[in-house]
Amino acid sequence: MNISSFDDLLSVARAQTQRQRLMFVFAAIELPDDASPAERAGFTCGEGGSLVPQMCVDKSLDEVGSFQQFTDEAREMGKEWGMLFAAALSGSADREPTSEEATKPLENMIEAIRLGRPENFAVFNRQGVAVSLGTESL
Repeated sequence: MNISSFDDLLSVARAQTQRQRLMFVFAAIELPDDASPAERAGFTCGEGGSLVPQMCVDKSLDEVGSFQQFTDEAREMGKEWGMLFAAALSGSADREPTSEEATKPLENMIEAIRLGRPENFAVFNRQGVAVSLGTESL
C-alpha cells in the first residue's frame, strides 16, 4: 500500500501481523545562520532549510486516533514544527514493543534527521499529507 497520508500510515500499521509501536519526531525547518543570499531567498518562498528535531514521542496504535487529535496533543507542548517523521517498531503477534524498547530506535531517528538522512522514515507536512524530501535540503 502506498502511504500518502497520516491515516494511511495508521491503516498500514494496523494491518500488520506483528503488533506495532509508532515513533514520531517533530522537526522545525530553519534557515542556517550561514545561508547564502540565494538560500535565504528560497527559504522566504518556502524552499530549503535545515531540519531541527524539536520533540519526539512513541505511541501504541491505540494511543493515536487521528492526525488532528495527535497534532492537537503536540501543539500543547508549545514547540513549532514543520515536518513530522514517523517509523514503526515491530513486536510479535501477541506483544507490542514497549516504550522502553522504542527509546534507542527513537534516538537513532533523531540522529538520522539531524544528519540529513531521513530517507527511512515516512514524512508528513502539517496537514498530514506524505511528502518526499530531497537529500540535500528541503
